[in-house]
Amino acid sequence: MISQKVISIILLVLSTIAILACLIIDFDAWIVYAVAIFAIPAWILSLGLLTMAKPKPEDVEGRLKEPFTGY
Repeated sequence: MISQKVISIILLVLSTIAILACLIIDFDAWIVYAVAIFAIPAWILSLGLLTMAKPKPEDVEGRLKEPFTGY
C-alpha cells in the first residue's frame, strides 16, 4: 500500500506543475478556473499533510492513549 507521504508528494508535484503551467501558458479561462478550484486546494492540503507534526518518541504512547487534548 502506498503511504500517505508518497501520495502527498505526488499530489504536491502535480498541483505545482498545474499551477505553474497556468501562470506560464495562456490557457482558456475555464482551464485556469478549474486549476484554481482543484489544484490550489490540493497543493495546500498536500503541503499540510507533509508538514504535520510528528510526535516525539517519548510522546507516542501518550498520544495513543489520548490523541486529542486541546479545546
